[in-house]
Amino acid sequence: MSSPVLENPTTAETSYVLLYNVSWEQLEQLDVTLAGTSARLTYLDNILEIMSPLSDDHEDSKKTLAMLLEVYMRTKKIRFYGRGSATIGKQEDKTRREPDESYNLGAKKPIPDLILEITVTSGGINKLEIYRRLRVPEVWFWEDGLLSVYCLQGDSYIKVSRGSILFWRIALRLEVWGYTNKTRLRGFQRVRAGGRKFV
Repeated sequence: MSSPVLENPTTAETSYVLLYNVSWEQLEQLDVTLAGTSARLTYLDNILEIMSPLSDDHEDSKKTLAMLLEVYMRTKKIRFYGRGSATIGKQEDKTRREPDESYNLGAKKPIPDLILEITVTSGGINKLEIYRRLRVPEVWFWEDGLLSVYCLQGDSYIKVSRGSILFWRIALRLEVWGYTNKTRLRGFQRVRAGGRKFV
């Protein structure tokens, strides 16, 4: 079993706080209390992570990657349903999380088939452990200009470089495309204008 906490916050710049021994009832009370503050709550095994509102860099990367993925899926005629950051989790699994972006493929389901996570702060609660318990088939992490793809195989995630169950081709294209903070908008506009050439 994975550790619920990857790393404790250590600097003043850390944008989250960890609270221990938090019951599900306390989590629900805090959720109501913090409504409207843009704080994000992540919960695993009685540990609660409260993250401050997300930065512009985080939101820019999330939106651009999501739009690129959606262009790819539309071009390939893959039926998908965007779920956004709808909260997932179960009291019996002691999990709760709002993914950055999530999708169902083929049909609507209670659990996403694909989750996108944009990492701007290291440490915190182990998100992959939450998704493993919920049986999410594939999770993508975007961090420092690199895309890491994890596929659920059996009862654990395997990091893959190629051969991702759902979308390994787009990960490869991101590398070829040279997606960086400086070129992402210009590049996305080219892709959107001629998406079929991109794939």
